[in-house]
Amino acid sequence: MKVATKNQYAVITGASQGLGKAFALSLAKRKHNLILISLPNQNLKGLAQHIKETYKVEVPYFETDFSSDENILSLTNELNKNYDVDILINNAGTGGTKKLEDVSLNYLNTIIQVNVKATSIFIHQLLPNLKQQSRAYILNVSSIAAFSPIGYKTVYPASKAFVHSFSLGLSEELKDSNISVSVINPGAMKTNPEITARIEKQGFLGKLTLLEPEKVAEYSIRKMFKGKIFILINPMSWFFSTLLPNWIKIPMMTNIVKREA
Repeated sequence: MKVATKNQYAVITGASQGLGKAFALSLAKRKHNLILISLPNQNLKGLAQHIKETYKVEVPYFETDFSSDENILSLTNELNKNYDVDILINNAGTGGTKKLEDVSLNYLNTIIQVNVKATSIFIHQLLPNLKQQSRAYILNVSSIAAFSPIGYKTVYPASKAFVHSFSLGLSEELKDSNISVSVINPGAMKTNPEITARIEKQGFLGKLTLLEPEKVAEYSIRKMFKGKIFILINPMSWFFSTLLPNWIKIPMMTNIVKREA
C-alpha cells in the first residue's frame, strides 16, 4: 500500500455523502490528507472538521458547481498552486430517470457536463501535478449502467460508458508513467434514504444488487493501490449488464428502471 508524505493530498469530488464520503473516510483511516469537493450547502465543512479531528489529517474543502468549465478551471488552478496531489478520485456524477422528451436542455447539459466534461477537465488540469509525485493514482467512478443502454435513462449510461472507455484508454497512455489509472463500475448504492427507496422500487433485482458505499470504497481503494485498472465491484450486476444479449438486456433493464419514473 502506498504511504503518502505529510504534504500530499487526495482529491475527492462529490465528497459530501455516499460513496465520496466513504472514500474520504477510508483514506483518512490510512492517515492520508484529503481535499474534499462538493456542491455548496452539502455540510462539507462539518464533514471536513469531523475527519480532521477524528483522524488527525489535513482536510481543506471546496464548494463549487461543476456545471461550468470556469468553476472547474478556477478550482484546479487553486489546487495546482497550493497542494501536491497524489490521488485523484473523480466521484462526482449526476443522472435521473425520465423520458427523454420530458427533460429540459439543462437536464441534459448537466449530466454531460458533470459526468463527462468535469471528469476529463479535472484529469487534464491535474496531470502535471500528479506527475510530480513519486507515485500517483487516478480512480474514476463509472457505473454498471456503462455496459447497457437503458430506456428512461438514455444519456446517463452513455455518459458513464464514456468514463469507462476514457479510463481504460488513459491507463494505457500512462502505463509507463508514475500514474496508475483505475475505474470502478458499481451498481446502485445506499447513498441516502431517497435513492435507496427509489432503487428498492425496482423490485427484487434492485434490492439484490444494492451496495454499501463503505464496502465499495474500501475494496476500490485497496485495488487502486495495487494498480488494478478495471475494478469489478458486483459480479452479478456485471454478468447481467455485459453477457446478456441486447435484445434481452435492454428491455429488461428498461422495465426495471421504468418503475422509478
